[in-house]
Amino acid sequence: MTVIVHYGAGNLKSVARALERLGENSTISSDPKVIARAKRLILPGVGSFDTAMNTLRDKEIIPVLEERVLSAGVPILGICLGLQLFTERSEEGSSPGLSWIAGHTQRFRSPDPTMKVPHIGWNTIERQRDGQLFDGFPSEASLYFVHSYYVVCADEEVVTGRSDYGERFVCAIEKGNILGVQFHPEKSQQIGLHLLHNFLTATS
Repeated sequence: MTVIVHYGAGNLKSVARALERLGENSTISSDPKVIARAKRLILPGVGSFDTAMNTLRDKEIIPVLEERVLSAGVPILGICLGLQLFTERSEEGSSPGLSWIAGHTQRFRSPDPTMKVPHIGWNTIERQRDGQLFDGFPSEASLYFVHSYYVVCADEEVVTGRSDYGERFVCAIEKGNILGVQFHPEKSQQIGLHLLHNFLTATS
């Protein structure tokens, strides 16, 4: 069973519908007991960094996530804000992140006034290295983004994809069973479903 972690952020149902199209049974839950039984985890999100981290703490979700992901090796996919929560901190607030990925989250700083923030729309991604999420992808593919912040990784070895919006930024990472994307595969039509399929099958 794939559990979509509910921590007050948006876009959970869109992810569930995308998984349903792939024939995957999933449940949306904030119950640590349900999360503890997950075969796979998805941490989606549209919202603020501090609010998300505070909710994860208040609902006592962090300990079970750490046990399942860090100790048991259960695969997890972070989407948009979910990826950002993997880092140590964010310029969006003062709350510490999960610190599963060395690095931080920062806001776009392009001096080009035509580059409006948030970045919304389809953008090409450039693969940096092979990874299970991009298996079977073309060398360049366009996916759908909605974000004002992006992750800056201290370890380049975890970076699998970058994109460009006035400045080049990390849009995909893989560190063992910890995978994350800045774009929204659930809103990226067939290419997004392909990526979700890769997550479900390569980690089964």
